[in-house]
Amino acid sequence: MSDDFELFRREMTDVTPLAGEDVADIRTAFTPTLAQLERRKAAEQQLEEDINFLSTEYVELVEPLDTIAFQRDGVQHGVYKRLRLGQYPIEASLNLHHHTLREARVALFEFIQDCHRSGVRSALVIHGQGKHSKPHPALIKSYVNKWLRELEPVMAFHSAQRHHGGSGAVYVMLRKNATQKQLNRERHQRR
Repeated sequence: MSDDFELFRREMTDVTPLAGEDVADIRTAFTPTLAQLERRKAAEQQLEEDINFLSTEYVELVEPLDTIAFQRDGVQHGVYKRLRLGQYPIEASLNLHHHTLREARVALFEFIQDCHRSGVRSALVIHGQGKHSKPHPALIKSYVNKWLRELEPVMAFHSAQRHHGGSGAVYVMLRKNATQKQLNRERHQRR
């Protein structure tokens, strides 16, 4: 080991250290220019759009008073019936009244992702009946019907009971997140 050190010293004998002024000052605060801030904002918006895969293409329109419903394979009949009857406690809700279609798309995507991450299993999405929406009645309701089917955490949904909003709202059942699955496995292993 001392041979390596001695060899290093011999190689560095004719090297002169840098003067103190030539060293970069890393303590200087960096203030981005307006153009840099705009580029950053555009990049973040593009990233958000890339993450949100919900379709804005053609949607099959539903009527304002129609019931919307969906059930993935594997959801038991009794579980779906309890959802349909509003017998699960509502752990979170989202109100899409007065949202544009673009705002509703972003809000629904973020809401479902946040609910799943937080371990929420039963939620209520209030989309409104849309009797007076333009250019088509029930436009947001129609897209909610489509978007919920596209979201992987959604196991089932059904139009709500009258006291929760009726045909202007929908109960949403979400699958367990990884933490909940692990806790469930541990609980059943102890038996």
